[in-house]
Amino acid sequence: MSDRPVIVKSTARDSQAAARDGGQGQTFGPIIAAHSGISFSQLWRREWLVKQQGAVQWLYPLVLFLVIITLFPLAVGSEPQLLARLGVPAVWIAALLSLVMGVDTLFKPTLDNGTLAQLMVARAPLPLWVLIRLAIHWLFSSGMVALLSLLAVPLFRLSWLEAGVLMLSILAGSPMLLMLSAIASSLTLSLKNGAVLVPLIALPMQLPVLIFATGAVDLFATGLNGLPILALLLAGSIVSVLIMPWVIAMTLRMAWLN
Repeated sequence: MSDRPVIVKSTARDSQAAARDGGQGQTFGPIIAAHSGISFSQLWRREWLVKQQGAVQWLYPLVLFLVIITLFPLAVGSEPQLLARLGVPAVWIAALLSLVMGVDTLFKPTLDNGTLAQLMVARAPLPLWVLIRLAIHWLFSSGMVALLSLLAVPLFRLSWLEAGVLMLSILAGSPMLLMLSAIASSLTLSLKNGAVLVPLIALPMQLPVLIFATGAVDLFATGLNGLPILALLLAGSIVSVLIMPWVIAMTLRMAWLN
């Protein structure tokens, strides 16, 4: 389901200002007076409701993840050693593809239906809105994918230790993957067929995360310490969460102005 514009109350003074603006106030006037009243809870409540109403859309990446990890053992065969060796990369590739799949709808609907324009005119904290939107998207995509990754135990015959480390690696590295995909989505927002370019831009930047994450699981599987790699992934995700929303907000602002 597409996003709906932010709705707040207007005043008589806003209506007069809208009339002086030549009719533009019909779209933006109701929110100008409340530009300082848009709080974190209001933004979170709105994005949460929008995500729940579009339940079918966020189910697609989860179905894709389940299809890949289910069909992969059937294609490779039932040899235990081969399945155990290819299980971790297969799960991570499935998680990466399922994450990239829903990124093209992060900001495009908000630009088309006027929500982004209203947030701009209302002087809402755009980086905070970007962070909230990405956090909710992460909960419904990578957060659930991390739990579903435990299916690698019966499908790929991994040990519970390897499956647990695999889940932790997804939780630690997926925020950084999401931020990189969101930047690619915001850069192609004003293009007609920009959704096709999102994987081409994001995947080269995401490959190092994939390599480090699978390497951490392999270290634990061989009895070595992979905690430094997991800590590096977590640190990269924290830095991305602190910096990337500002970069994405700036990119969205330029896309709206153009």
